[in-house]
Amino acid sequence: MKEIFFHWLTDMGIEVSGLMALVIALGFIVLTALLLHILLHRVLLVRLVGILGKTQQVWLPPQLQQRLFFRLALVFQGVVLLGQAEIWLPRSSESLHWIEMLAQLWILLFLLLALFALLDCMLLVSRYTPRLGRELPLRGIFQGVKLVGSIMVGILMISMLLGKSPLFLFSGLGAMTAVLMLVFKDPILGLVAGIQLSANRMLTVGDWLQMDKYGADGEVTDIGLTTVKVSNWDKTITTIPTYALISDSFKNWQGMTESGGRRIKRSVNIDMTSVRFLTVDEQMQLKQAQLLAPYLSRKEQELSTYNQQLSEALSCPINGRHLTNLGTLRAYLDAYLRAHTGIRKDMTLIVRQLAPTPDGLPLEIYCFTATTAWADYEGIQSDVFDHIFAIIDQFHLRLHQSPTGYDMRTWQRGQME
Repeated sequence: MKEIFFHWLTDMGIEVSGLMALVIALGFIVLTALLLHILLHRVLLVRLVGILGKTQQVWLPPQLQQRLFFRLALVFQGVVLLGQAEIWLPRSSESLHWIEMLAQLWILLFLLLALFALLDCMLLVSRYTPRLGRELPLRGIFQGVKLVGSIMVGILMISMLLGKSPLFLFSGLGAMTAVLMLVFKDPILGLVAGIQLSANRMLTVGDWLQMDKYGADGEVTDIGLTTVKVSNWDKTITTIPTYALISDSFKNWQGMTESGGRRIKRSVNIDMTSVRFLTVDEQMQLKQAQLLAPYLSRKEQELSTYNQQLSEALSCPINGRHLTNLGTLRAYLDAYLRAHTGIRKDMTLIVRQLAPTPDGLPLEIYCFTATTAWADYEGIQSDVFDHIFAIIDQFHLRLHQSPTGYDMRTWQRGQME
């Protein structure tokens, strides 16, 4: 093509010398590059982005599309420039050497940037596939790929500028392994930690993470190459080194969320001096409670059958079996929780005594709510214990409470009277 063009100029009476041929070739290369740039960026890309913008897809924002196509177009321009230079310029020309070097650097740079844009697009698409986005730390992996790609392209570009083989630079990097490990310690550890977290399913985006050492208690919003971002429930953001999740312990509440039930484990302290046997009248009064009536009827029959064998010894209460107010309270609370619509019946449900303490006898409620939503959980738990505090007197029991200023003033007034 070059010979045909120069022969045509000679036939037109235009003498083509060495310098003139170089100027014409460079001018044609520049003109072709400008026309190609206008065609790609002013016509084709504008129409392509417009067509994609009119479609119903919303998974890829126009900004990312435009960035990816723009960089790929620049790569194509570099390839065309390199091809034009090899066609129009002589092999021994110094201009060809510099244009080839600049074009190759241009291609490598925008290939790297296009890879970055492609990875950003893939990361955004993964958010619309929850399973993929949750089970793999794609952000950290993609950041690792970007880092490795930047190092590789940087080495290739430096080797081109120095006129050395890339293997020469790679051998030099091998001798600096210790320095490189020190410089890139956090990214390397973060990448390994991210893979371990996903492979062992220890943590994914969206999990509820609690890590007291770093003051984190909230939802994981991002697992990056070097840090994990946690949006705390007080709307603050905590960043944790990714490797710390492997080297230190943390609590992942996701299992609770997936189970559909959240545990209530709280106790009230009973004054032990108020624990006693129930009288017949007190039993008849408590029998009016619908939740207690079946229990009391069953226990009355059971105790009556047992005590009939000890007719003469019943004069001493120690010899017989009797209902206690605390045991009856436990039976009532068990029935109350099983009848509560906010409590799971298919999960552990226990009303139990703990070891006595100087603060009284702990009576623990151990059950699971039918929801994991924080506000609903707290509402159900508060309702349960509000009810316990309100009905404790009906069982002739007292809650243990350390003396307050009000108690002391009341005692003082009683002494004065």
